[in-house]
Amino acid sequence: MNDEIEKIKTVYFIGIGGIGMSALARFFRSAGAQVSGYDRAETSLTRELQDEGISVHYDENIELIPKNADLIVYTPAIPPDHLELIFYQQNGYRLAKRSDVLQMITESSFNICIAGTHGKTTTTTMIAHVLRDSGYGCNAFLGGISVNYGTNFWPQVPIAGPTDRSVCVVEADEYDRSFLKLSPDVAVVTAMDPDHLDIYGTAGAMEQAFIDFTAKLRSGGLLLSKFGLARTTDLKAANHLTYSLQNESADAYAENITMQNGSYQFDVMIGDRKMEKLLLHMGGMHNVENAVAAITVASSLEIENEKIKAAIESFAGVKRRFEYIIKSQRIVFIDDYAHHPEELRALIHGAKTLFSKKKCTIIFQPHLYTRTRDLADGFAEVLDLADEIILLPIYPARELPIDGISSKLIMRKMKNENKKMMTRDELMKWISSNYAVGMNTEFGEVLITAGAGDIDVMVEPIKKLLEKYIT
Repeated sequence: MNDEIEKIKTVYFIGIGGIGMSALARFFRSAGAQVSGYDRAETSLTRELQDEGISVHYDENIELIPKNADLIVYTPAIPPDHLELIFYQQNGYRLAKRSDVLQMITESSFNICIAGTHGKTTTTTMIAHVLRDSGYGCNAFLGGISVNYGTNFWPQVPIAGPTDRSVCVVEADEYDRSFLKLSPDVAVVTAMDPDHLDIYGTAGAMEQAFIDFTAKLRSGGLLLSKFGLARTTDLKAANHLTYSLQNESADAYAENITMQNGSYQFDVMIGDRKMEKLLLHMGGMHNVENAVAAITVASSLEIENEKIKAAIESFAGVKRRFEYIIKSQRIVFIDDYAHHPEELRALIHGAKTLFSKKKCTIIFQPHLYTRTRDLADGFAEVLDLADEIILLPIYPARELPIDGISSKLIMRKMKNENKKMMTRDELMKWISSNYAVGMNTEFGEVLITAGAGDIDVMVEPIKKLLEKYIT
């Protein structure tokens, strides 16, 4: 830990319930700092923070905030008229965005930074798990909750590994160009598909940000990018490898993939070296590709093959990334964070490949008015791949409504006629009536909930309803 971080004894977070902010809160808590924060609503994550000794309140109230804070951390999602933010600004406190704090934490460590418009959370968590499970060790700053450890952060205790150095595995967020403040020793780029066009304006500008991210690679570092990315020739690094699911033109790829009851066995080629009979207990072929990236990074750190294989086999996944909520013969219920067309494509394709004889129904909650507006054609195309589609209203997050933009925009563009729009209450009634009479197909069904909004709060109620009808 650097000297600047060690001097910070009291930290206050405005927006502490965000997945990235909560990881930083846990970091400072583990370092012995007094940590507290505000968020607009109580969630399972804020309750976990409170259980860990971090004070959280849910009202904009300057009477509740610490006046002795050494550092105030906030997110771009916090509006400029937030009362607590204004108080700290007007009274000369030290304020920093989440990305600035990550920059401070990682400036003196060996950094493995994973970026991409999709795939980065699972890949980051997988890499961090392999380093932890193998004994190499790392600090992990994740954009999701690791199922193995039940958290989005863990410290490197003690500092281990062959070089006896501090290692940070960091999910590098492209929103607001935050990842450009990081200095990777290993940089991974999983995807550069158009997203956050409200920030970037054009797909070309967003791609340029990823190119700029790879230019932040430290001297002698490794760049690992997915094979076939747009503008690959613009990704400049002396040590640049590519990875793929099965394309043998890549430097690293999987082969001999077989499916076994929702899991995968496969071999991995890295150059002329072969690692055989890896086992991944996580659905979706895209997660085999994510595993190829994680294995390649671990191999570059000279972690032994057998330790890598053991770690991949014990990897339990990430909450809301192809997460099995129910897995029975009659019904498979999967929850996923997918909120981009390409993420949905991988999710639906993975489910239909693994459970090819089951009817596949997806319940999708679009996230953000701007994303729905900019990517409506893509959403319509990939949702058509499911057998049945239910659309919920858009989750606005930080945005105000845009005239003419709603879930109906996606529905109008879809060709699949087996589609419905529902409110939450209508959805629960539909599930009750649809599944109360039993499965509608001979081989059972797959039900998927997907989205980056608050659809996750419906998972447990849906699970309880389904369990009534399958027991």
